[in-house]
This record gives sequence, C-alpha cells and structure tokens, in this order.
Amino acid sequence: MNASRPANDLAATLDDGDVALGVLDNTYSPTLVEFYGELGVDFVWLDLEHGGPDPWDGSRVEDLLRAAERTGVELLVRLPDTDPTLVRKALDLGVRNVFLPRVETAGEVRDAVRSARFRYDDGPGDRGLASPRASRWGLADEYVATEDRETLVGVTIETEASIENLDEILAVPKLGFVFVGPFDLSVSLGHPGEIDHPNVAEAVETVRSAAVDADVPVAGLGLGMDDVNEKAANGYQMLNIGSTTGAIEGAVTDWFEAYEPNDT
Repeated sequence: MNASRPANDLAATLDDGDVALGVLDNTYSPTLVEFYGELGVDFVWLDLEHGGPDPWDGSRVEDLLRAAERTGVELLVRLPDTDPTLVRKALDLGVRNVFLPRVETAGEVRDAVRSARFRYDDGPGDRGLASPRASRWGLADEYVATEDRETLVGVTIETEASIENLDEILAVPKLGFVFVGPFDLSVSLGHPGEIDHPNVAEAVETVRSAAVDADVPVAGLGLGMDDVNEKAANGYQMLNIGSTTGAIEGAVTDWFEAYEPNDT
C-alpha cells in the first residue's frame, strides 16, 4: 500500500511569483486552523517562538497539522530556535513550512536549511531517513525527492547583526524566504516599538530591496489592508493580514459600539 502527500501550495505560490496571504492564529486551535482553510487563506501562521504549545509536543503539533490538511491550508510554523534538531523534529511531524527567529549569521542559516534536506547544495543533507508521520509512516511514494522539493525554510531578519550579514544570509542555497521583523528590529536598533523611526524604516527597506535583488521571496506583516496592498505591489510575496485575537477584538468592539441601550 502506498500513500502520498499533496504539493506544498505555499511554496508553489512563491515559485510562481504570486502573493500568499495568511492569518496568525494565536489561539493555536485546530478548529480555527480548519476554519481558516474553509475561508480560503493561503497559510495559517503558528508562532511557537512567543506562545503556543511546546514545539517538542508532537501530539499537539499533529492535531494542528491534521486540521490544516483537512481543508488544504498550509501551516507556517515559526520555531523558537534555529537548532537543527528542532527543525528536523518539526519536519518529521509533517510541517513543511518553517521559519527561524533571530538568525544572525549565514552559517547558522545554512546549518538549519541543510538540516531540512536529504540532499543539499550538491552534497548530502542532514535530515534523518526514518519512517515518521511526514513519510506517512513509510508508505509515501518518493519520500526523499518529494520532501526536498516541497520543504520551505525561511528566516526572520530582526536584529542589527542580521542586517550586517544580510548579503551572506541571502546567498545561502535553498533559503526559502526572509521574513522582515520590524518590531524586533526596532528593539535591536535602539528604538523599541518605533517601527516608523527612520533607522528602522531604512533597515526594513534594506532587507526588502536586497531580497528582491537576490530573488529570495520577502515576507512580512501587513499593518492594515492599505499596507498589505502597498507591500504586495512593492515585492512582498507572503503577508500576514491579521490575527485571530485581532479579528475577534474588532468584531466585538464593533458590536458594542453599534449597541443602542434602551435608557427608558
């Protein structure tokens, strides 16, 4: 008996030069992941750096993956560390789109990307060949070739050191995308929370323009739909358009503002 996994639609969107729109689910709910798939978003971002389940808790991650697979939406999982062992763990569970926080050197990026592949840069990769969930427990056809083709590993550029080493990071083979982190950049550059500060804005533009020139997809935060549309027109290919809690806040606030109490 053979099994197969579908193509990675997020990777295909980036390869085609199109724009993917996603939502941050900061409730880490399989129900909401499934629902977002029904609504047609391109990806659901799960941030395991700042919250959510322990990334080593395989059963929790598997539940989120099953929900995504049910409606065909891609999960975009930010891991809390660049540790290659953690990258391999997430991929063996079935995650195909990971990105790594607070990278600073091309060396650590290369190690992480290499850990996600069986073959890498005309040589051996560093991913273990076993029969985990990602391989449908050994039943998947052409598992090695398929995983190497469909796996997407990106990094967050969010520190002053990563800006200084940007060209070398962008040159790492098989780097899937760079995610621009303006809020952490503002901290690293000495202007916490001031994402409109000239130094922060200049750093963000440095990342965007260098990545576009290097033909590496750029991802980032959409700060309202006007900002999303502007960034999509300016080279961004992966954009987070909102969050679960943000959407709930907006809806509930609107309900309260529309309420007209009867004071009689």
